[in-house]
Amino acid sequence: MEIIRGFSFICIVMAFILLDLSNVDGRTHFHKKKADHKKNKGSPVSPSPLESQSPAAPTIPSDPYNPNPDPCVFDVMSYGAVGDGSTDDTDAFTSAWKEACAVESAVLLAPADYQFTITSTIFSGPCKPGLVFQLDGVLMPPNGPDCWPDGDSKKQWLVFYRVENMTLTGTGTIEGNGEQWWELPCKPHRGPNGTTLPGPCDSPALIRFFMSTNVAVTGLRIQNSPQFHMKFDGCTGVLIQDLSIDSPALSPNTDGIHIQDTKGVGIYNSMIANGDDCVSIGPGCSEVAIENITCEHGHGISIGSLGVHNSQACVSNIDVNNVFIKNSDNGVRIKTWQGGMGSVAGIRFENVEMDNVKNCIIIDQYYCFTKGCQNETSAVYVTDVSYKNIKGTYDVRTPPIHFACSDSVACTNITLSEVELLPKEGVLVDDPFCWNAYGSLETITIPPISCLQDGEPVTLSESVNYDC
Repeated sequence: MEIIRGFSFICIVMAFILLDLSNVDGRTHFHKKKADHKKNKGSPVSPSPLESQSPAAPTIPSDPYNPNPDPCVFDVMSYGAVGDGSTDDTDAFTSAWKEACAVESAVLLAPADYQFTITSTIFSGPCKPGLVFQLDGVLMPPNGPDCWPDGDSKKQWLVFYRVENMTLTGTGTIEGNGEQWWELPCKPHRGPNGTTLPGPCDSPALIRFFMSTNVAVTGLRIQNSPQFHMKFDGCTGVLIQDLSIDSPALSPNTDGIHIQDTKGVGIYNSMIANGDDCVSIGPGCSEVAIENITCEHGHGISIGSLGVHNSQACVSNIDVNNVFIKNSDNGVRIKTWQGGMGSVAGIRFENVEMDNVKNCIIIDQYYCFTKGCQNETSAVYVTDVSYKNIKGTYDVRTPPIHFACSDSVACTNITLSEVELLPKEGVLVDDPFCWNAYGSLETITIPPISCLQDGEPVTLSESVNYDC
């Protein structure tokens, strides 16, 4: 009998051991439910591989610091954004920005299928590196000046200030709602009977980066800005690529991309159709590359205007390559005011195709908004400007080549090679204009240029400060 009771005890112990082993095996296959990033602030962009795969052997990193950690998403919907196109979502965006700014490689997400309205806002740094502002929906300001809050700046809307290593990107649209701004009576020819009324005429630039370093803007559609679509001021290290910028041909002052006091800029693979300069380069810019850009029904690619109000302007090392300009009032242009100081040097326009363009190649050192500008003895010095493989058609209402240089400070070292510009319609205009312009022709040009002076001027005016 004792033997039977002992055997029974052993069987019961073995049963408990087997049951416990079964439970251990079950725990190794248990998976947590994946978190919803829209409901959890600061959650990862994608679930950890451990949540969707069986455990694998760990890998040993070569460096204990991971330079690309999984980013955290700060979805504005989690901060109270409505995204119905009319509700003011400013607080949701500023709250999400504040938290994302404090996290390395964070993503502020404005998701697709929503229309967000925010008022004039400054997103300030410094932030942790790697911050991404990802817009997949539509982001827009209040609809016109009548809806603009009284206390908000009317000179700018979406501002990024003192940010570093930040990207503005996404598959969405920044809609400027600019139509009512364009029709203000202080805008050119928008007053009674086509007049322009005096008075303050502030209109907001749509996007502004100010005093920022190593920033990128990619992938977005930006349209219908009240004034400049994008403005970079006091920045270093700017990448702009794969953008679509679109506003009507008669929308006033809607420059596509404007840079000033900014160095180290790359503008690539973008389409810009607007009512003013496609790309405008202001004073204080250097090391700028513009490549694979299409400009339509605007004012072309402009360096300037420079030297306004007798100011000093320095621009150098600008490369424009593989650009298509269509139905534009200007092609590639340098424009300066009389009375300025400084210099424009090291400018290269290469592989530019024109289609029905006025003033295809132009240097204008008598730039003026009215006919009442006074003659001045000083000027911004323009030198070392090359035009190579510039071809296409021009509008016969203006000469295709126009070099109007200062009386006192000649333009020097202008070179042209493989320039072939034919009339879009009508007869050939064969009288390019030159005034106090020095340079050389490396090949025969169409139309022929006989007005460019050889060599260098005897002296440059000693009264002019053109050093930079």
